[in-house]
Amino acid sequence: MDPPATALGRLRSGLTDTLVLAGRSYSRLRAQPAELASVLVFPVIMTVLFGYVFGSAITLPGGGDYRNYLMPGIFMQVMAMGTVSAATAVAEDMARGVIDRLRTQPIARGAVLAGRGLADLSRAMLSLAMMAVTGLVIAGWRPHGNPFRVLAGFALLALFGFAMMWVGTYLGLFARSGAQADGLTFSWVLPMTFLANAFVPLEGLPGWLRAVADWNPMSAVVSAARELFGNPGSAAASWPLRHPVTAAVCWSVLIIAVFAPLAVRRYRTATAR
Repeated sequence: MDPPATALGRLRSGLTDTLVLAGRSYSRLRAQPAELASVLVFPVIMTVLFGYVFGSAITLPGGGDYRNYLMPGIFMQVMAMGTVSAATAVAEDMARGVIDRLRTQPIARGAVLAGRGLADLSRAMLSLAMMAVTGLVIAGWRPHGNPFRVLAGFALLALFGFAMMWVGTYLGLFARSGAQADGLTFSWVLPMTFLANAFVPLEGLPGWLRAVADWNPMSAVVSAARELFGNPGSAAASWPLRHPVTAAVCWSVLIIAVFAPLAVRRYRTATAR
């Protein structure tokens, strides 16, 4: 089949290919329903674990309900962990030869990564929605901002999740198996979520570690979500935490600007062999 002759036709064809490949990723859930179960169950476990086990022992320095402080941090962690799933999925597709088979089809080259990313992002948003419901029903979390600010908070989390998926996609293209990709990403993503203001205030950290945590992009995302949701936060000493929404957007855009081109370049190199 000849490619579309016009730019608009190529764009329409590329979008169609992206949606088809995203749907392919979802078709795997029929054969592996455990993946969907983990997306739905993990939020409940995290909310109960941190909200009730840790929440009973943690007091916020400025006062306020810990579970309202906690939920934006768990939201961020869910979106950040999308890095692991993106890397694992890409590495598995490469190892099984799925990418090579797709290259023989008359589809847009960029649709392979875009479709994979769209599927991962939509699953992350499903998990985020489940966690929000869990927070509302079980943990007593309440957003106090107006509806537009609440929607802006979830949109910012989605932007950050999309950015982190490009990081995972890039790293997954270097891995030789899904297990290797999992280790390559999980080993630093999880510690980074704890080296932020997601679960405890940063005031008690040593000076050098406090500076690292303050400038951790994840801290900015959490602080921005708390501000938009109207949830309690912690003292802000650094610029990113004094202007968290601006910082979170800038960090996310910067991550996309760096890792999306790197992932595309690596994909072309890996598939040219």
